[in-house]
Amino acid sequence: MKISVPKEIKNHEYRVGLTPESVRECTHHGHDVYVQSGAGEGIGSTDAEYISAGATITPDAETTYAEGSLVIKVKEPQHSECVLLREDHILFSYLHLAPDPEQTRDLIASKAICIAYETVTSPEGGLPLLAPMSKVAGRMAVQAGAYCLEHPHGGLGMLLGGVPGVDPAKVVIIGGGVVGTHAAHIAVGMGADVWIIDRNMSVIEKHWQQFGRSTNTVFSTQHALERHVLEADLVIGSVLIPGAAAPKLVSKEMVKAMKSGSVIIDVAIDQGGCFETSRPTTHAEPTYIVDDVVHYCVTNMPGGVPRTSTFALNNATLPHILTLADKGWKKALLEDEHLMAGLNICQGHVTNQPVASSLGYNYHNPKDILRTK
Repeated sequence: MKISVPKEIKNHEYRVGLTPESVRECTHHGHDVYVQSGAGEGIGSTDAEYISAGATITPDAETTYAEGSLVIKVKEPQHSECVLLREDHILFSYLHLAPDPEQTRDLIASKAICIAYETVTSPEGGLPLLAPMSKVAGRMAVQAGAYCLEHPHGGLGMLLGGVPGVDPAKVVIIGGGVVGTHAAHIAVGMGADVWIIDRNMSVIEKHWQQFGRSTNTVFSTQHALERHVLEADLVIGSVLIPGAAAPKLVSKEMVKAMKSGSVIIDVAIDQGGCFETSRPTTHAEPTYIVDDVVHYCVTNMPGGVPRTSTFALNNATLPHILTLADKGWKKALLEDEHLMAGLNICQGHVTNQPVASSLGYNYHNPKDILRTK
């Protein structure tokens, strides 16, 4: 199969779909790989390294898309990229369609086969292609929060871990999944007063087993959420409903009642955000202030550490990329229900139930579509 790796064009996005090492694996399997010139610059990989791995370097996005059938990206395609997609293209990337009606319309119109990293499942019920970036984002959330708490950046002027004789910052993490666990790990290491709020008792139990008394776990009720958010210096939102828009757990009224100079980091912003006052931001302009509360809502947080993120992502995606390339998309999906769960749009149809429900489209069962092709 011919595989295309375009250069990412989202604001301050420096990751790349395939590393040179991954390209070598693909070419070893007999596939042709076309990499847009400069695509690997953000991770420190040159065109020469990709050539050495067996890739062909293409001069621009138009040529890159035209050459391949399987398009490997990191972030959702922008409009200028969607128009380059063909009916025979297999797009494999993060998509986050539920809060993005424009992209959804573009991909439906392209009639391409669109497989989203974030909805591919595992036999254990996890989201293995989302997890690597959730780990990165969780760790970055605490770093970003500590930075935003500094007075020159709009914050209260607190050191996250305090010093002897001065209290540390209270960090409240809403959602104890992969993002929440990794955020807690860094926050504990920095000496913060860490609270995790979740409604799943098994998640709370796992946090207790991992962190013991280093963190505080709270069962999520409206009363508990309000109490701890209003007491917090830093709130990290990390809730997730696979494929669907994130629930708005913190209202505008709650934000207005928060401490002046406190900070919100909305890691769920890719799925629309879990604070009513959240709106997407970029690495170029990452924050804004509402009611004296600093909001950090960057939609591609892991793009800020592209080398770490790209290698972590490739560790998870490469086996699926090889499966798609070796077997073809139809056979690969029919033989693997977990990879099929990643199929969000197929030849003009929405094939993911949460996306269809969120955006008002008719849902088409992917099994029915594949078996009629």
